[in-house]
Amino acid sequence: MDALLLYLVAAICLLWSYLKNREKTRTAMKKAFKAFENILPQFLVVFLLVAMGMAVLDTETISLVLGKNSGVFGVLAASLIGSITLIPGFVAFPAAAALLQGGAGATQIAAFISSLMMVGVVTLPLEIQFFGKRAAFLRNLLAYVFSLIAAVFVGWAVSL
Repeated sequence: MDALLLYLVAAICLLWSYLKNREKTRTAMKKAFKAFENILPQFLVVFLLVAMGMAVLDTETISLVLGKNSGVFGVLAASLIGSITLIPGFVAFPAAAALLQGGAGATQIAAFISSLMMVGVVTLPLEIQFFGKRAAFLRNLLAYVFSLIAAVFVGWAVSL
């Protein structure tokens, strides 16, 4: 029902924009479609990988590795995977939702998402080039520690 309401509001706003200024609305829709075309390949690849992973890994395996009872190992595994993965946020959040539905724990998913967004192992060479070795390593180390703290906080908040 919420999605239907949001679609209705978006349609009304689009119609209002079109009635107010047709040319600007057309230009905006062309830009939006172009952005969608650019995002779609990444989005589809990651969804395909998640779907294949969910088909291969059953709920028991996901729960074992990333479930609520996986403890510190699950949090560390999720945070390490997030640290070395380069996935845009608009793809990572739906993937995280699928993992949650598949039996992953909230703390583990929070560790994955927070380290994914804050830590950049893949982009470290570029950071070193611009900020220097010490600053890049320090930033990534502090971001990793903070992502673990954020994950523990999310786990605590969810358990309330």
